[in-house]
Amino acid sequence: MAAEQEEYEAVLCVKPAVHVYRVPPRASNRGYRAAEWQLDQPAWSGRLRITAKGKIAFIKLEDKTSGELFAQAPVEQFPGIAVESVTDSSRYFVIRIEDGNGRRAFIGVGFVDRGDAFDFNVALQDHFKWVRQQSELAKQAENPDQGPKLDLGFKEGQTIKLNIANMKKKEGTAGNTRPRPAGPGGLSLLPPPPGGKSSAPVCPSGERPSSLSTPAQLPGTPITDSLLSWPQPAAAPAAADVWGDFAKASGSASNQTQANAGWVQF
Repeated sequence: MAAEQEEYEAVLCVKPAVHVYRVPPRASNRGYRAAEWQLDQPAWSGRLRITAKGKIAFIKLEDKTSGELFAQAPVEQFPGIAVESVTDSSRYFVIRIEDGNGRRAFIGVGFVDRGDAFDFNVALQDHFKWVRQQSELAKQAENPDQGPKLDLGFKEGQTIKLNIANMKKKEGTAGNTRPRPAGPGGLSLLPPPPGGKSSAPVCPSGERPSSLSTPAQLPGTPITDSLLSWPQPAAAPAAADVWGDFAKASGSASNQTQANAGWVQF
């Protein structure tokens, strides 16, 4: 599988317009200058294509129409001696071409557009950045123990602090809540107000209550004469009672009550 990947050729960049110039021998180590070339008389014009096969990149100069190869420059390292920038312009480079028989030569390459020169430079940078990453991954795979390890343990003397008081307070608050009692129909009833006293409804003067309360009988306890003969509390004066009409009605039946000894009026 690794041999098949090395044989695969990827295209990194294609530029349709490029010029080739003759480069005079460099007299010193100051670098190449494009101003010394005959820029108005290029030696060749055509298409430039950058390909990659494995770790090596190839700069290929081809004919625009037929695609015939004019020259090729293998690049094993960038930046390096195979591709150099000139000192006086960003659109021109010096590349080292090879014919496959061991013969080499240096030629000048110039782009019409400055953006094409930028793409040419970035394509080579990205390829060799990928090569370095692959080399590092291969080294780590061979020696996994030498790579950096993530240590999540506590160092000597290192401590942490946990605030458990707030956690207990929140849990206690959540546990004190009680559900409201449910009334008829599933509706929750509100609790009575604190300190409140229940009071019986008072009817306005001159009105009679709609119904009278009857004595409650406990289950299993029959009402007998002995229970009814217990002494009852004295009735309130009729003048101050809002139930005046009811008192008058009960007074008219006092003779009947006296006749029936041992019975208590309700």
